[in-house]
Amino acid sequence: MCGPPRYAELRINISQAFNGVGTVVAPVLGSYVFFLKTSDDTRALRNVQWVYLAIAIFDFLLAAIFYFSHIPEITDADMAYQAEETHANTDVKPFRKQYRLFHATFAQFCYTGAQVAIAGYFINYVTETRPGTSSSLGAKFLAGAQGAFALGRFSGVLFMKFVRPRWVFLFYLTNCMIFIAPSITQRGNTGMAMLYCTLFFESICFPTIVALGMRGLGRHTKRGSGFIVAGVAGGACVPPLLGAAADLNNSTGKAMSVPLAFFVAAWTYALCVNFVPSYRDPADKFSTAKIGLAGGAKDEENLSGEGNVDGEKAAAVERKEGPHTDSEIEKI
Repeated sequence: MCGPPRYAELRINISQAFNGVGTVVAPVLGSYVFFLKTSDDTRALRNVQWVYLAIAIFDFLLAAIFYFSHIPEITDADMAYQAEETHANTDVKPFRKQYRLFHATFAQFCYTGAQVAIAGYFINYVTETRPGTSSSLGAKFLAGAQGAFALGRFSGVLFMKFVRPRWVFLFYLTNCMIFIAPSITQRGNTGMAMLYCTLFFESICFPTIVALGMRGLGRHTKRGSGFIVAGVAGGACVPPLLGAAADLNNSTGKAMSVPLAFFVAAWTYALCVNFVPSYRDPADKFSTAKIGLAGGAKDEENLSGEGNVDGEKAAAVERKEGPHTDSEIEKI
């Protein structure tokens, strides 16, 4: 939507990489505000309140900026035209039959749940398994792990420049499972190192699922993207399961088998998008599309000054959705 479709995975991963930088700062802030003298110092507790107030004010100001900013509206007709031009032709089915989308949503739910659970219980893990580690020190270790997470996103963008994003996604998610498994039995610095590696390879999974899951949805793109993003609800469901498993076994280490299981569930989508033609072909057609590139096929926005664009767009949409009234075509 913000540029050539073939670079969608790169764009979303770059933007999300800067989000990863924020995840490095937050644990460091927490180590100094939340975990130092909070048990016997009421002033420190008041500092915690001020931190949350500052975050709320910042979010409010950010929302106001977006509210007053001019952001062009992307219509269903725009996305249908784009799908037509790439010859993906996958949006001819009704929304309820967009099975690739629902699988991507399921993968997002499972992956996000595993990611949030690991990050949420990282401090518990290192304080339990690494002798002499306080919560404050554990928060600093978490900042380092989140640094690995941010680095993984930048490296993932580099790999996607030369390798198809679906292959990078499969490689990274596979390594998430490979490295989370030893953390179940390993302790001390070894177990913590396994979590560091896991966070590194988690990095590109969320944004890449979003980009791949939206491929070829055409007029269903806006609604479908909402479904995939709603998959973050897994972050509210999986951590309690990990906590319950930790309490049941009296071990956060053993409880890491919970995110492992959800990684395996998300992995089914990575396998399908690489080896099942109905998943793979739409992704590849968008990855090789010339739309938006200089000298390549032009998209509907770039054609706005040419006399035949209105007729082309109207015809494309009519083939997809049936006849429209003159006023509807005018809006398109």
